[in-house]
Amino acid sequence: MAVPKKYKDIKDKEPVVHLLHELDMSSTYSYSSYLRWQFDERVELIKGKVLEMSAPSVLHQRVLLRIAVKFDTASKIESCETFVAPFDVRLPGRSKANSAIFTVVQPDICVVCDAGKLDVKGCLGAPDLVVEILSPGNHQKELLIKYDLYQEFGVKEYLIVEPEKKLLLQYVLNSEGKFAEKQVFSGADVYHSSVLPDISLCPDQVFGY
Repeated sequence: MAVPKKYKDIKDKEPVVHLLHELDMSSTYSYSSYLRWQFDERVELIKGKVLEMSAPSVLHQRVLLRIAVKFDTASKIESCETFVAPFDVRLPGRSKANSAIFTVVQPDICVVCDAGKLDVKGCLGAPDLVVEILSPGNHQKELLIKYDLYQEFGVKEYLIVEPEKKLLLQYVLNSEGKFAEKQVFSGADVYHSSVLPDISLCPDQVFGY
């Protein structure tokens, strides 16, 4: 059996990739590369590195739906839009060219209040609010890698949902461009969004399964 070719150099003509294992995970890829991947697995690009995404569990999907419905209703009041994964969010550096974008994420839920950031491919630029729902396999990625990523690119509010512990963790960007000390919500505590003032949500409602 022939050994699959490893695609390493983003300067070469971009091939269409049909199988995930054809990628060289040690290489750096751009959004131009990403657009030519046609395998079934979902992946994200973090600073050019490929991160595989696990399939969501039943619990994950139940929690996502409950939160998304609330956010969708509240976002319309603020002339914003709510999107759920799979939905590509491209976080560009100095250039918005596809070949110069090295971070593409798929938040579980995101709220975008600047319609100018939306195009046929998804969102180009930081959403105003991002929600990530943790699962047993992705705690470290969400808590460490994405925390730094969303802070760097200016996401105004980051909400981490922990179904196993039945907690909501809220981070809000301050005037210095840093996430302020986290607010933790459990039980009957009431979470209010800094981006969507009409949101009123408590963990008992989210995790009442």
